[in-house]
Amino acid sequence: MSREELRQRYLDINGDHPMSEADDAYVTRQFRVLEELCVEQDREVEAVRRLMLDGELPMPGYLRSDGAEMVPADLFALADEHGDGLREWFVGQWSDVATGNEEWDSYLSGQYVCLHSVTPTTIQRKDQLVRGIDSTTDPAELKPLVDELDELEPEFTTYDRLRFGSPVSRDTHITAVRARLH
Repeated sequence: MSREELRQRYLDINGDHPMSEADDAYVTRQFRVLEELCVEQDREVEAVRRLMLDGELPMPGYLRSDGAEMVPADLFALADEHGDGLREWFVGQWSDVATGNEEWDSYLSGQYVCLHSVTPTTIQRKDQLVRGIDSTTDPAELKPLVDELDELEPEFTTYDRLRFGSPVSRDTHITAVRARLH
């Protein structure tokens, strides 16, 4: 039952948008099938799904059109490192507790598909880079910020633009800025 519960929670978070063949191919390149990752790491998939539903691990980043739950390869890294203290540690990485709690909720949603590796450090760095790009007009200062953001972020899918209902940060802070610079 938890697989269906997880699917429903995923749809509640992301909406019900179709994945195209190109979306599926991208997701397959960038993410891992939850069941396969669990086998490789000797974890019981139903227990992992329950941890996701209980807010102890992030939700899948994507549901491929065949129903496969797609997760980052490092899904278990922070939980393994911090154990039962993960939430406290994670929230504590922000000076403002309310912001830390908001970021924790975002982390658990599985929607941080905008980073190759989702950690407080990369989340904060992305935010710093976006703010820097927004506040800088000097091309010589912009280029290194855009280049670094490009290194942090994978490509996105058409599906992402549907579920987020707008252009993604790659569109607004990498592609559009580079077009202005050239």
